[in-house]
Amino acid sequence: MLKRDVIFVAREQGQPAGYVALRREEGGRSWSSSCSSRPATSGVASDTGCSPYAEGYAIAERARWLHVVVEQSNQPARSFYRRSGFVPVEPELFELILPSAD
Repeated sequence: MLKRDVIFVAREQGQPAGYVALRREEGGRSWSSSCSSRPATSGVASDTGCSPYAEGYAIAERARWLHVVVEQSNQPARSFYRRSGFVPVEPELFELILPSAD
């Protein structure tokens, strides 16, 4: 199976402000996600809509789960992912069960 990464870039006033990256996990039924924002943008990669694009892409690729690793000390990110429907499945791993693309 072809393994590929996809990156969605958030922009603020035409400048890169953050990103969400997706990587297909073994078997292709789940994708892992990472997200980063410049400190001054306070989470623009997720807050301005990169995350919905990444989620939509994973659904279109027929993924069943989306995983993200969030450090236990990063409470703002953990709160964001909980509000977005992710649930903790391990101390630093959150999972979102995706709807079917069909």
